[in-house]
Amino acid sequence: MAQNAHKTRITATVDFAADGKQVGHLSVPHSRNTSAWGALELPVAVIANGTGPTVVFIGGNHGDEYEGPIALVKLTAALDAGEVTGRVIVLPALNLPAFRSGTRLSPIDGLNMNRIFPGAHDGTLTSAIAHYVSSEILPLADVVVDIHSGGKTLDFVPSAIIHNLPDPAQMDQCLGALKAFGAPVGLILTELDSEGMLDTTVERMGKTFLSTELGGGGTARVETVAIAERGVRNVLKHFGVLVGAADVPTPARLMETPEGAFVSAGDGGLYEPVKDLGETVAAGEAIGRIHFVETLERAPLIHTAQVDGLILCRGVPGLVEKGDCLVVVARDRT
Repeated sequence: MAQNAHKTRITATVDFAADGKQVGHLSVPHSRNTSAWGALELPVAVIANGTGPTVVFIGGNHGDEYEGPIALVKLTAALDAGEVTGRVIVLPALNLPAFRSGTRLSPIDGLNMNRIFPGAHDGTLTSAIAHYVSSEILPLADVVVDIHSGGKTLDFVPSAIIHNLPDPAQMDQCLGALKAFGAPVGLILTELDSEGMLDTTVERMGKTFLSTELGGGGTARVETVAIAERGVRNVLKHFGVLVGAADVPTPARLMETPEGAFVSAGDGGLYEPVKDLGETVAAGEAIGRIHFVETLERAPLIHTAQVDGLILCRGVPGLVEKGDCLVVVARDRT
């Protein structure tokens, strides 16, 4: 097993060790009915100059989240190697099949890219891509920034996100990146399930990791794109890859997700929000109700907040199924 741990079927048209600006692709073998010897070509860019930190930017980990791809395509076009001290690696559409179809999961193998890390060299397409990133790109990185939003099913108050980490030095590095990014909220998130995530893989390597949730609803907004564009440059300035001070218009409101932050649907039906995104709520206060349109004799099912705080995230669909996320309540970090 150890002998094959870093074997990969994927090849790159860029040289990650070379100075200069390169734009190319990762060639992922993809034999299929319509192309026997075909390949999926994932876009990649490397902008490098001299000695300095390596910052990896990833967008399109989920295919229905658009601030990352927009900001990273624009960053790639604008950056010149001469203004960089170190190396910037850009993967603007990591789950390219999902990006093409506008879906969270890959339409090819049905997998969630951000639940399959560190992947497997002999796995399905999504798993093979995750393995390449884990074995070939992450070892090069000092800092990894994975830009997310809520996709088609969630909407967020724009947030930069890290996790509580046991290593104080690593935690300080991540917190510094979070503050530098400059999103309105800086969230220390407790995940419902962290296994298989890019986040967890990077953090276990001892590296600096920053994620975001910049909006949602299956679209991008002027505000959220601007936050993403400013944020990626702020991170580069914070780590000295670009000169200048980070542009942080307002210090992030540091928040966390306590136990009880997630409120899920107790049954399927038509969801009526009572509290909206960005509103404050008290524990025990109604946040919404589910109506049973086809069973008129049934009373609505009222859902309440379990903790005091801010509605940082809310579900987008009106029709919900049992177990769907309705809201996430965050509280100020003390």
